[in-house]
Amino acid sequence: MGLSSRSAVAIHALTLLGRWEDRSLTSAEIADSLNSNAVLVRRILGGLRDAGLVLATEGRGGGWSLARAPREITLYDAYAAVEAGPVLSRHAHPPSEACEVGRHMQALVDAEFREAEHALAQRLRQTTIAQLVRQVVALERGAPAGR
Repeated sequence: MGLSSRSAVAIHALTLLGRWEDRSLTSAEIADSLNSNAVLVRRILGGLRDAGLVLATEGRGGGWSLARAPREITLYDAYAAVEAGPVLSRHAHPPSEACEVGRHMQALVDAEFREAEHALAQRLRQTTIAQLVRQVVALERGAPAGR
């Protein structure tokens, strides 16, 4: 697979929904904040909905809202909802078994990448959407954005 912007879009959308928790937001409103396309945003929101992080309401006054409190949603939850497979790309084709480096690299790199992905997951579990909302509000007020 490889790194994508899906996680960043998902975290942005969740933080926006957390900031305006008292109302639903349309895909277009979320897309405006992202300076993106509403179709892309709906695709990401669909993954978040499937993971139980957001709810969609149909009809007039409908839109998207958080399915859980912002303090109960971690950045890892968003990441896991929208990223498919490992973040760090593995060899697309098996290296040469005839080469002393080639025959060992897949296993060595895979172990390193697994550890790095584990560290990433651990770090993302430490921050909640509520913490990001607090930082956004602090920055808007001109205060430092502490955690």
